[in-house]
Amino acid sequence: MEKRWNILPCDTNQAARLQEALNIHPTLCRLLVQRGINTFEAARDFFRPSLEKLHSPWLMKDMDLAVERIRQALDKQEKILVFGDYDVDGTTAVASMYSFLNTLSAPGTLDFYIPNRYREGYGVSRAGIEFAHENGYTLIICLDCGIKSVELIAYARTLQIDFVVCDHHLPDTVLPNAVAILNPKQPDCPYPYKELCGCGVGFKLMMALAEKLNLPDESYLEYIDLCAVAIAADIVDMTGENRILAYHGLKKINENPSTGIAAIIQQAGIKSALNITNVVFMIAPRVNAAGRMDDARKAVELFIEKDTSKAEALAAELNVNNTERKEADSSITAEALEMIEQDTSFKDRKSSVVYAEHWHKGVVGIVASRLIEHHYRPTVVLTRNGDLITGSARSVSGFNLYEAIHACREHLIAYGGHFAAAGLSLKPDRITLFSETFDRVVSETIEPHLLIPEITIDAAIQLSGIHMSMYNILQQMEPFGPGNMRPAFVAERVSCIQATILKEKHLRMILNSGAGQIAAIGFNMAQHFSTVQPGNEFDMVFHLDVNEWNGKVSLQLRLLDIRKSAD
Repeated sequence: MEKRWNILPCDTNQAARLQEALNIHPTLCRLLVQRGINTFEAARDFFRPSLEKLHSPWLMKDMDLAVERIRQALDKQEKILVFGDYDVDGTTAVASMYSFLNTLSAPGTLDFYIPNRYREGYGVSRAGIEFAHENGYTLIICLDCGIKSVELIAYARTLQIDFVVCDHHLPDTVLPNAVAILNPKQPDCPYPYKELCGCGVGFKLMMALAEKLNLPDESYLEYIDLCAVAIAADIVDMTGENRILAYHGLKKINENPSTGIAAIIQQAGIKSALNITNVVFMIAPRVNAAGRMDDARKAVELFIEKDTSKAEALAAELNVNNTERKEADSSITAEALEMIEQDTSFKDRKSSVVYAEHWHKGVVGIVASRLIEHHYRPTVVLTRNGDLITGSARSVSGFNLYEAIHACREHLIAYGGHFAAAGLSLKPDRITLFSETFDRVVSETIEPHLLIPEITIDAAIQLSGIHMSMYNILQQMEPFGPGNMRPAFVAERVSCIQATILKEKHLRMILNSGAGQIAAIGFNMAQHFSTVQPGNEFDMVFHLDVNEWNGKVSLQLRLLDIRKSAD
């Protein structure tokens, strides 16, 4: 698939001044300036994230109201229900808050509730409120949801149930009538950092409660590893407080993980130290699989469990769910690709809409993302759910998917989402009309270049300038994520000494660096074999990596794309 190469700009004067201050490779200074780090002090804080740099939780609007209401409930031994979404962010937030409050509440006055993905859907549910009412709960602390639950929280008020909302999603103009709303994205919230995930907002509430109740810092820092998992899985910005929390959360995961996380690591067969990428691809899918294939309550039960053997049994269940998820994901993706490739009209479309009534609802969003890897265009995957058709949509970078779905609303019963992803439901007889309208809207509004995937490149570099010391400093830029992505480099007019194809699909090369040789590996890039033959000049985009073999560690380039050098 053809890709667009986009080299990010950089203020070269700022980079030069920073290089004088830091005395490190000038390319590294370019990377830092691109990330808004242009002084010695800022670089120090970036490379050594400190918990002391976390903002005071009391800066968040309504924090005083939230803490006072929870303190009152604890003092009066009211029954408190901790409520959260069924994804990683929601389940880690619920597990953290439940465990924290469990040390403070009277026996029998605390429980948690995770809505069923299929019976109740996302966010605060009527069934959850009725569960609270029937069982005498008078305070619900909801995490990673609630900011748009205006009618449901008003209904809870009629049942004498108060809400404390901890959310990070964009609020609407009308806010729910909760006792307190903790959400830094509220227009009038003075909190300095706006990109916390749901678990992060809950973490700040625990910080404030600990201070108010004169508890040691460890009372909430104990759950920083769960917060790191949520930050990684929710793909929020890896800047500011998120970077601090993720950095120290990863440190705890690798040195002293909670019983639940340790059990997942064992099930996943992870032997080496974890980074954010490992968390995203090895831990998060197992947590999410509980809600996708069965019941997300199991994920919370795992994270609050202290007994090692019980945690291992729960982690094994999540592992089974994840295996089922992967099988469903793989088979549905194959079916959907076949549908697309057999549809002769597909080549004329700017979108993909596929449907089969037997597909598992829990993986259609994943399948939509998989299809975009093969056919880069806005994609909707639909399946049957009772009398309705439901589905998930995913976008390509730069295209507002929510607006396109909104333009098709006459054919929909319900829809929701944001710029890059959405969910929707419709009646069976509207599938064709929706598909045609969606493609027309996309065709009329998408800019042609957005249908070509983009590779963002941080800097051009000479292979002779790559050394192990540079790699070691790059590693200190972890954890990577949005706002601090793993740096990508481009090298031009490179020549290859030797090229081989591994397992009929991977490309391995030995390159002439000008100061010796360096290896490069390109997974699923065998199609470039003819371009990189010795004697040819080519340009390549890559991450800097290492290869460990027989106890020896050497630099290696992880290839992202290759193309023939311009004449």
